[in-house]
Amino acid sequence: MNPKTRTRSRRTASFRRFTVPPALRKALIPAALAALGLAAWEDVPLPRLLKPWLVHAVEAHAPPVAAAPTPPREAASPAPLAAPRLVEEAPAEAPAPTDAPGPGDALALPHTHARRVDHVARAQGLRELGDLSGAMTELRRALHDDPGATDALAQLARTARLAGDTKLAIDAYARLGQAEPHEAGAQVQQARLLGSEGRFADAVHVGEEALLRDPEDAEVYQVLGRAHLGANELPSAILRFQQAVHLAPEHGHALNNLGFAYLRANDDARAVEVLTQAASLLPHVAYVQNNLGVACERLGRLEEARAAYAAATRLSPRYVQARVNAERVGRVARADPTGPARPEPTEPVAP
Repeated sequence: MNPKTRTRSRRTASFRRFTVPPALRKALIPAALAALGLAAWEDVPLPRLLKPWLVHAVEAHAPPVAAAPTPPREAASPAPLAAPRLVEEAPAEAPAPTDAPGPGDALALPHTHARRVDHVARAQGLRELGDLSGAMTELRRALHDDPGATDALAQLARTARLAGDTKLAIDAYARLGQAEPHEAGAQVQQARLLGSEGRFADAVHVGEEALLRDPEDAEVYQVLGRAHLGANELPSAILRFQQAVHLAPEHGHALNNLGFAYLRANDDARAVEVLTQAASLLPHVAYVQNNLGVACERLGRLEEARAAYAAATRLSPRYVQARVNAERVGRVARADPTGPARPEPTEPVAP
């Protein structure tokens, strides 16, 4: 072989251009894209098979599109400035309602509940079951919700009276009298309970207020007469009982109390007259018969006295005073027909 020809062949092979195989080129292009960044390769011509992959990669790494700017709102007018005040100044408190229970309210029972409760209906059910204490609790809760509820006040007064809680009953009647400024019934009951507690001056005061409200009610004069009688004010007691009988001539209890006042004043003749009427109107009441027997005995009418005492003991076998009076009349009549010593009447009992 010619040496020149061998030299030319080696020189031609040494200067031949290097080309990347197609398989290697397809593998290198994605690696180059990941290494140098997607943005720099967006404009580089790529094979047709790699263009969808590039578009997807660019969208995945693209920053979020900024929202369209919102048009500026119209500026609102500034609110008026509050008047300056000292830091120590306390806010003004709203006035409490007139009928709201005060901190020392003895009737209302504070409580909380999630929903409205009809405490008055609950109290009626408990009272029918004989649970007076539970009924009073429910009524006091009702007064906490509505301090001026007249129905709750009236039921509380009656229930407390039945339960023997006289103080609570007096307070309830007093509140009821305030809630009903034109009615005298609550004050009559309040005065009666005050008299039973020995508070005769208070009973007279409340009775006089009731008299201003209803001067035509016989019960007002009856309770006033009882209060004066308890205070040993016989002229005032007799006057009030006479007024009660004038308004209600068949008021048997007022007649009995008037006869009792006459006996206390030693006016026995008048006592027999009115007590006879009372006994005819209240023939089943033992103490009326006993008082009639006392009046007859003082006047020396022993047979009538014995009959009245016998009626009293028959109506009430445990009536000790009537039995003692009957035994005394029988004993004295046998020993001295002229008449016994002066007996004392029984305390009147108001209805």
